[in-house]
Amino acid sequence: MKHKSILRFLSFLFLLILGTQVGYSQLNGKISGKVTDSKSGETLIGLTVKITGAALGASTDIEGRYTLGNLNPGKYNLTFSYVGYQSKNITEIEVLAGKTTNLDVIMEEATSVALEEVVITATVRQESISALYAQQKNSISISSGITSELIKKTPDRNTSEVLRRVSGASIQENKFVIIRGLADRYNSSILNNAVLPSSEPDRKAFSFDIIPSNLIDRIVVNKTASADLPGDFAGGIIQVITRDVPEENFLNASASFGYNNQSTFKDFTSNNRNKYDFLGFDDGSRNLPAGFPGSFQSYNPLSNAEKAKYTAQLKNAYAESTPMAIPTQNHQLTWGKRKDLKNSGSFGSVVSLSYRNSQNTAFAERIDYEFSGSPFYEYSENISKYSTNLGALANFAYIKGGNKIAFKNIYNRSFEDNYTARTGFTNDNIQDVRLNVSDLTTKSLLNSQLEGESQLGKKQVKLTWNLNYSRVERDQPDQRSLDYRRSLGSKEPFRLIDRNTRRLFSNLEEDTYGAQAALAIPVKLFDQPSTFKVGFLKQYKQRNFGARIFNYLFVGPSAFEPSISGLPKEQIFAPANIGTNGYILTDFSNNTDSYDANSDLNAGFLLMDNKLGEKIRLSYGARFEQFAQTLNAIDFSGQKIAAQQDNFDVLPSANFSYSLNSRSNIRLSGSQTVSRPEFRELALFNYYDFITQTSITGNPALKRAKIFNGDLRYELYPSAGETFTVSAFYKNFNNPIEQRVNSNSTPVVRGINYLNADQATSLGIELDIRKKLSFMGDKEWLNNLTAFANATYIHSQVQGEGIDRPLQGQSPYLINAGLQYFSPKTALTFTSVYNRIGQRIFLVGYQGYPDIYENARDVFDFQVSKKILKSQAEVKLNVGDILNQSTVFYQNNAGNTKRAYEGAGIDRMINSLKLGSNVSLSFSYNLGLGNNKK
Repeated sequence: MKHKSILRFLSFLFLLILGTQVGYSQLNGKISGKVTDSKSGETLIGLTVKITGAALGASTDIEGRYTLGNLNPGKYNLTFSYVGYQSKNITEIEVLAGKTTNLDVIMEEATSVALEEVVITATVRQESISALYAQQKNSISISSGITSELIKKTPDRNTSEVLRRVSGASIQENKFVIIRGLADRYNSSILNNAVLPSSEPDRKAFSFDIIPSNLIDRIVVNKTASADLPGDFAGGIIQVITRDVPEENFLNASASFGYNNQSTFKDFTSNNRNKYDFLGFDDGSRNLPAGFPGSFQSYNPLSNAEKAKYTAQLKNAYAESTPMAIPTQNHQLTWGKRKDLKNSGSFGSVVSLSYRNSQNTAFAERIDYEFSGSPFYEYSENISKYSTNLGALANFAYIKGGNKIAFKNIYNRSFEDNYTARTGFTNDNIQDVRLNVSDLTTKSLLNSQLEGESQLGKKQVKLTWNLNYSRVERDQPDQRSLDYRRSLGSKEPFRLIDRNTRRLFSNLEEDTYGAQAALAIPVKLFDQPSTFKVGFLKQYKQRNFGARIFNYLFVGPSAFEPSISGLPKEQIFAPANIGTNGYILTDFSNNTDSYDANSDLNAGFLLMDNKLGEKIRLSYGARFEQFAQTLNAIDFSGQKIAAQQDNFDVLPSANFSYSLNSRSNIRLSGSQTVSRPEFRELALFNYYDFITQTSITGNPALKRAKIFNGDLRYELYPSAGETFTVSAFYKNFNNPIEQRVNSNSTPVVRGINYLNADQATSLGIELDIRKKLSFMGDKEWLNNLTAFANATYIHSQVQGEGIDRPLQGQSPYLINAGLQYFSPKTALTFTSVYNRIGQRIFLVGYQGYPDIYENARDVFDFQVSKKILKSQAEVKLNVGDILNQSTVFYQNNAGNTKRAYEGAGIDRMINSLKLGSNVSLSFSYNLGLGNNKK
């Protein structure tokens, strides 16, 4: 009923939007865009833009943007002029009623005073191509990216889908970004101008699917270091810049419904849902009751009768329900407002709300092995994944001339309940097994930023600053397990194993406070314009974590136990069976199950960006990072312990580029970066995962890794939107952090620890191509067909005595390829995308227990979209993971020299998971709300 209410609301919303589409043909239009230097790519502030033959004009602001508003529909010619640059006329600019025409312009420096009087004339199309060239090739560092103009031509709905199109990038779990095949711990994320905390508190990763693609201004993936970027990375730094002042007012609404071939309209098994689950919030009934003893120290000394009283307060939540899985939903509403003010300033706002819900069933097989190689256990699992995601974005900005101030906010909340029903056998006491686990996790992320840019004086000194705050919360309210067993192959009833029937409650809160500023000063060096940049960053992070872990214990007369332990799951913990004649909860939490931690990063940098003649550019500098990290906990003996990191790192970097011609560059880069332990990797907290039967423990003795990076790249931009790049890169890791299986563990419980390897190297080559197929023939449809592919091959090696394996998490190759057809006449788009990531080590094993690999799999997606209703609406059909290949984790039987998976019976299959194929249909409507006059 709750989901039906959402559907009724969305239906009403779309009817309202469609009903308001009146009277827009009489509105005037706008021309807006950005003006940049052709050689440096820097924006030009204070440049004059005039309509030829008219008095109406404008000046570019701090971002190099201009707007000419209140224009009658028709064609216009514009003149762009700036001191020290050749003037430029752009002709045949068409303005439509109620629309904004985008025109980005590139300006050429004058080589003499006389040439300043020369006026260059170009058409709109010629200028658009030139602007795109400059955006693509004028980056300081080796990078790949995509702009809002290209994003508009793709079918992508969120940032993670957009990032699949970036060279060397791949997506894991549909939301986490992998750069150059390296594990996510080696990437960093920046939203606007602030370093993002991880959206996943137990790993260094950011869930990019929370940012809708239509809110992105641009994305840049920096693959080499620059002194003005954070030094904690090795794969890449992903910079996402969101929109703030829109070009025109708009209201956009979209709704999407999806079908999964394994799940939708089929039984969906889980424990009973609570009334706010569909909104992503727990209603509080899963929490420990008010007045429950606050620690194991206060609970354990209680008598059994007192424990029974508190046990009875917990909800008996083990009963199953099997409703029908409804279609996946993905809805969004976005509003943009621009107000041009009388003082030549402008105020803009972009606000977005999004909602996603999915109910999918996955099928899994899970095996682990004894040292002899025979299975220790074999399980089959049905996993019901109930997931809800709420998101909100609110950006506000004021721009006037050489100043800008913006307030940007993003909030995301996710609710995921994985209910696993397991059957199989184990050689632990030779038993048949029936296990049910409900693992509910709620996570939230709030990020707020106040940022500004200012031009100081007449020399175009540029000041940028940012104040930011983030809060991450992660709750596990009542993770439940229920374990029934019987003698292997017998007909006797299944009986509860009380020690394995647990309830876990945990809470994590993390606050991050940040500030940064940078000053860019134009200087002359070797008679060439150069830029000196200096800046600082401060980031303080505080985390608190606590967990309570209980299991059930039968304390009644032994004669009663057989009759009670055989009761079904919905009855066994009924109130009648809780007490001194039945079950009570025992608290087996310990000192290591809570900790508090903080980190303090203080960084400064010096950067010089030089031009050495017309073709050579050299950017060099150093970043200085002082990082202190402390994690306070109590060990098993009750002694206070503190895991501490206190390092001062000088991180030099240099980026050299040589312009072969206006369309191609050669780049060379070298840098030193680091990779620091996360809080979870340092904590002694021991987390037992019932599904994998693993126990994960941190390591307070971890060291930060230091990485040397070297890159060489050739890049060619044949025409607008086309690229050809080939890169070679080398990385040397000192003390890389890896996850390893503990050699003292057993198949009953596999212990997993974080450890430093001594040394590792990674050597790779990367190729990226994006090309229109018009060269294949004189056909219009070929000109509308674009092929794109990027491929990376990496050889990594961990060095040490007796070690011959790749770095944990490093893929040996990754491939992204696709075709896109777009017809301007019919507004029809077809897109097909193929992705494959080579097998990579998931967990490092030990002598007698081989490394566990994640196998490569082929992922093929397809989309067709059509613009309708005068191009204000769009219908999209998506088919995802058409092949539906299983995700397989395995061990090689022939040793480390063979790494590819050759199938069950040849290699040891550890885990196989099949998620199903997805089909979704979406409808979006963009309602232009007209343009405000000054």
